[in-house]
Amino acid sequence: MQYYSTNGSTPKVSFQTAVVKGLAADRGLFMPERIPTLPKAFFNNIGNMSLQDISFVVANTLFGDDIENSTLKDLVYDTLNFDIPLRHVADNKYSLELFHGPTLAFKDVGARFMARILGHFNSQENNDGSLVNVLVATSGDTGSAVANGFLGVPGVRVFVLYPKGKVSRIQEAQFTTLGQNITAIEVDGTFDDCQALVKSAFMDSELNAHMKLTSANSINVARFLPQMFYYFYAYAQLAKRGQDLSNIVVAVPSGNFGNITAALIGKRMGLPIKRFIAANNRNDIFLNYLNTGVYTPKPSVATIANAMDVGDPSNFARVLDLYKHSHKAISDEISGCSYTDEQIAETMAITYKETGYILDPHGAVAYRSLEEGLKPEETGVFIETAHPAKFKSTVESIIGEEIDIPDRLAAFLNSDKQTIELPASFDKFKQFLMSL
Repeated sequence: MQYYSTNGSTPKVSFQTAVVKGLAADRGLFMPERIPTLPKAFFNNIGNMSLQDISFVVANTLFGDDIENSTLKDLVYDTLNFDIPLRHVADNKYSLELFHGPTLAFKDVGARFMARILGHFNSQENNDGSLVNVLVATSGDTGSAVANGFLGVPGVRVFVLYPKGKVSRIQEAQFTTLGQNITAIEVDGTFDDCQALVKSAFMDSELNAHMKLTSANSINVARFLPQMFYYFYAYAQLAKRGQDLSNIVVAVPSGNFGNITAALIGKRMGLPIKRFIAANNRNDIFLNYLNTGVYTPKPSVATIANAMDVGDPSNFARVLDLYKHSHKAISDEISGCSYTDEQIAETMAITYKETGYILDPHGAVAYRSLEEGLKPEETGVFIETAHPAKFKSTVESIIGEEIDIPDRLAAFLNSDKQTIELPASFDKFKQFLMSL
């Protein structure tokens, strides 16, 4: 399988090159040249299959030309060594809980998958002991998932850039206390500033001559594509419960749009989802696009759903590419919504009071979109992206109850913070990297 750039001005590359490079030379994002479809027999039997078995079939269909079968199978089974339960919350609405991995966030699967893929490719091509340097910008959970996914991986060094004062204490602790091959960089700016620094680094010829760079944000195909596994497994669990499978609606909390883009590719592979909702906080760039047909990025706004505080979502380029830049085609399959902090908090409080279910702020955005937009004949699945304890003070102040911190999160809080502080200046960032 070859991969092309969404900007269309560079030659196609192999999967290995797309993973190692992260971003195309023309600053476009890599996309597979074709999206293979899964046989109907797979969906007929999916309700009897495990998460690992489902994910391997999907991965092998998409990546089977690029990675030997046994290696891919080991990689998938090792990455997905935990469950992703589907919980009934209310009426015809279900929560797909993606926070049962090592850092209790949905990005664990993509980060762990990419870490193992990159480690595999690096061991094949590097006999001189040179390092691959992974740059990742985070607005919350990406940094912790990537840092823990790559921790101790031979031949790989990770730099996590995050906006000072704009991630939760637990999120910050998950990537600033690890040491080893993980370096946390605290940027005096926003997530968009961090993402701009990463993209600029990839385009700097002097820096790329000095060190091998790649990205572990969802701009990397090995990070965002494995996220489609979730949606196949959600469908499987609904099938196992005997639910009507003809009218499934999936609501996805959307920031950088990697998660929902993976779901859309899953639909192209044959996953029978009726429609999607891209649920936003006050950073409503996609909703504005749906309403106007014009994509207008703008500075991000800080909210209590901080992992979605993105003003220029990178993966929007992939959405446009999938639908051949047709506003109508996009609008036919994806709707949008935007909620304020007050609306998010209201949803969390009411849901807890009425059902006992504790939403995190990001899941609350998606749940509210189903509350307001799900039709009686439809079955709704909303994506719960992170454990509510990762936003402990916010959640507790809203629901009026104390929530426990899982042991694996508490352990991070007992370790010392190690960071490099930098301004939102590419010259300073480049100077730091060139000194290594």
